[in-house]
Amino acid sequence: MQAEIITIGDEILIGQIVDTNSAYIGKALNNIGVSVYQITSIQDEKEHILKALAEAEANADIIIVTGGLGPTKDDITKHTIAEYFNDTLVRDDAVLKNIEWLWKTYLKKPLQQVNKDQALIPSKSVALMNTVGSAPGMWIEKDNKVFISMPGVPFEMKKLMEDAVLPKLKEKYKRPYILHKTLLTYGLGESVLAERISDWEDNLPDFIKLAYLPNLGKVRLRLSAKEFNEEEVKAEVERQIETVLPLIKDVFVGYEDSNQTLEAVLGAELTKRNLTLATAESCTGGKIAEVFTANAGASAFFKGGLVTYATQSKIDVLGVPEAIIKTHSVVSAPVAEAMAKKVRVLYNSDFGIATTGNAGPEKGDSEAEVGTVFIALATKNGVISYKFELGNHRVRVINKAVNKALETLQKEIFKN
Repeated sequence: MQAEIITIGDEILIGQIVDTNSAYIGKALNNIGVSVYQITSIQDEKEHILKALAEAEANADIIIVTGGLGPTKDDITKHTIAEYFNDTLVRDDAVLKNIEWLWKTYLKKPLQQVNKDQALIPSKSVALMNTVGSAPGMWIEKDNKVFISMPGVPFEMKKLMEDAVLPKLKEKYKRPYILHKTLLTYGLGESVLAERISDWEDNLPDFIKLAYLPNLGKVRLRLSAKEFNEEEVKAEVERQIETVLPLIKDVFVGYEDSNQTLEAVLGAELTKRNLTLATAESCTGGKIAEVFTANAGASAFFKGGLVTYATQSKIDVLGVPEAIIKTHSVVSAPVAEAMAKKVRVLYNSDFGIATTGNAGPEKGDSEAEVGTVFIALATKNGVISYKFELGNHRVRVINKAVNKALETLQKEIFKN
């Protein structure tokens, strides 16, 4: 069972808006066992729409179109769909009554003819009532294939999907059960991780596929299973996870679908152990504190943070000895270590973590190469620091530094 999604509108193609409709529809279809074969964005132009519909009909069982159903002359989807099916437009009285009710209830002004004309739909279609807008959805069947057209306004499209489209699809088709389970790993590159679990991957059942989704120091492992026997799918996916976890236990963080980000896992572990954390950030600009405090309950473990961005603030606020900076430079292990120790004492926390580095594009107060970052972690037993070379793209350097700081804390917390 395959679907194709077609989004219509020049505003998508020129980047004026982001196509969130396709993401929502794709996920909603997947949840009921329908795989998306392709997503296409096209101009609001007749020949382009006709071509896209023909290609989609050859590819998929379900074709879902969004956009181009407004009352203005540039919205031609409905007319073009009628032409595609050699059909004509007819007035749907139920849709017209809905439009009249919306105008009377909410707009309280005269109903224009262009709005009344939104009740016109192809005679071969079934109207899908839009209770939050004037443009109806349309459902057309041809040779056991379904063509569905919906407004491009996201909240109208979502309402139609939930109330009409998904129920009708579930009623019409027998669908397989699709399950995705995503494991989050941290601190190991994609190629190294792939090598480590190669034998396990080679022995996965045919109905389970593995995808590697890398991003700045973390790799998501997504298991995707599709079969008609739901219980068999669930049991086998769990068995495969139990098999692979011992191979990745040192880098496994949690599951994406349970919102177990590394910072959330670390926060929960610190809270459970009644341990606290404080941060002193330079090149990361407060982002470490931000990722922790984005999670509810962070006050249980996060004492506070300082952004000592300028060199002088490291001296004045944190009390880093000026002599250390002059001797080693502001981007150095001794400065990172002094920052971590000072912030731990200042906040009376169990852990103090600090960053200092050169994110670029210029070198700033240090001669350290762009991308050089030092991260230090202080505890009651002492302080450790690490040097990283994180490239020359400023935003990536900063985000990588945050990830490395989290990884450093993870290793310290879970080493025992």
